[in-house]
Amino acid sequence: MKLNLRNPLCFFDLETTGTNIVQDRIIEIAVIKLTPAGEVLRKSNILNPTIPIPAEAAAIHGLTDADVNDKPTFKEVAKEYARFFEGADLAGFNILKFDIPILVEEFLRAGVEFDYSRKKIIDSQRIYHLMEKRTLGAAYQFYLNKQLTDSHTAEADTEASMEVLLAQVERYANQPVTDGMGKKIGEIKNDMEALAQLTTSDLVDLAGRMIKNKHGEAFFNFGKHKGKKVLDVLRDEPSYYDWMMNGDFPLDTKRKLTEIKLTGFRK
Repeated sequence: MKLNLRNPLCFFDLETTGTNIVQDRIIEIAVIKLTPAGEVLRKSNILNPTIPIPAEAAAIHGLTDADVNDKPTFKEVAKEYARFFEGADLAGFNILKFDIPILVEEFLRAGVEFDYSRKKIIDSQRIYHLMEKRTLGAAYQFYLNKQLTDSHTAEADTEASMEVLLAQVERYANQPVTDGMGKKIGEIKNDMEALAQLTTSDLVDLAGRMIKNKHGEAFFNFGKHKGKKVLDVLRDEPSYYDWMMNGDFPLDTKRKLTEIKLTGFRK
């Protein structure tokens, strides 16, 4: 089947030096762009992360320091990828919790604008968990009845995540989605806005440190202030803002926190 697109849709996957959004770096990126006209465009790079690749990471994706020594850094290709992503929505498997946060971190580090807030984000893992309550390999087997033989290479995982979303939209067309209490929260439709609403509607920052309620109010989602309104905490404990800004939090989290602080105090 064909996805119903108003904007181009970029499926992407990353391989990295580790799982710390702040400290780790991208060493492979692959993107498949589907256009409303039916074009399929591809872009991929192996990158020099500028930091050593740990043995445990190399054991997963097979890339070592020797493999990346002569490769470009992310900063050197950042503008190319920003242009490739321009005007497109984003899709992939488990991109909300890791791939998008670390990608945004790399763009910010490179000084290249990448405004994900204007993009619809569709995470096929979230749809998978909503509808079947599990890994990309398992989803690939479930939806396509095929084995994912080249897992943990960015290109193979990107291809697989695209096939999984296509299969999900076809399998669950017009089926209701419910939360843990059985309340309907949406439907699976061949519509990127509807799918993005199911997977990203409550996020404030990509790391999930802050989330919003149905009224759009931001709440902390971690630590001693979990469940409290961000503006209430910043008003009652101003030093908490400084603690977060000086702490080991992603640049995106700090940017969003600052936006809330400035916007709130103007009202």
